[in-house]
Amino acid sequence: MPVPALKGSPGAGREAAAGATPGAASGASAGAAQTKAERTRERLLHAAAITLSRLGYAGMRLVDVGEEAGVQAPAIYYYWPSREQLIEEVVTVGTIRLREYVAAALAAAPAGASALDRLDIAIDAHLRQLMSESAFAHAVIRNISQLPEAIRSRQIVEERKYAAIWRDLFRAAVASGELRSGLDPDLAQPLIIGILNWAAEWWSPKRSSIDAVVATAQSIVRHGVAAAPPADQPAD
Repeated sequence: MPVPALKGSPGAGREAAAGATPGAASGASAGAAQTKAERTRERLLHAAAITLSRLGYAGMRLVDVGEEAGVQAPAIYYYWPSREQLIEEVVTVGTIRLREYVAAALAAAPAGASALDRLDIAIDAHLRQLMSESAFAHAVIRNISQLPEAIRSRQIVEERKYAAIWRDLFRAAVASGELRSGLDPDLAQPLIIGILNWAAEWWSPKRSSIDAVVATAQSIVRHGVAAAPPADQPAD
């Protein structure tokens, strides 16, 4: 559902003229108008993610978002009362989509997958979402350190949920004996996530395939955190 327009905002007048005002049309027409409003809202949200990723928190203006979406900037206020609330939704949605993508990949893992195999799956999903989706993911990674705490209030809840997925992966590797002894999983986890996130900054399709980046990251992480195999068992 779209956020109600602020009283007297320019966007409210346009929506009313389009028949979006409650009671101005039949139920069928109101439903169609609502669907159109939702499509516009999603287009604006995606445009904001692209703009925030490109220009950063300090540089992003609503007029830039409007130009990216093909919508006049004042209409944005129908959906978000302020620039800050729009940015908050972009970074929150970006974090949720990344978490859900990785969680779905792990849920589809074979029943007998080892802890390190599941870590490989998470690395694969994280990188593919960053590199192929995702203006949303880029907007989060490139701006999260610049955002005021007030804007991060919702996003940080989702970030902690995502961190819990990785924490569970490392705990499972410790419990199964697959993690190298002497390695602190609470330090390894954020270090690995930081390395994966940085790939979105330097990678381009002209440099290598996503598959090559994923395979390289999996090899680095696996050989960095895995316990040494028994003497009579060769390493991977």
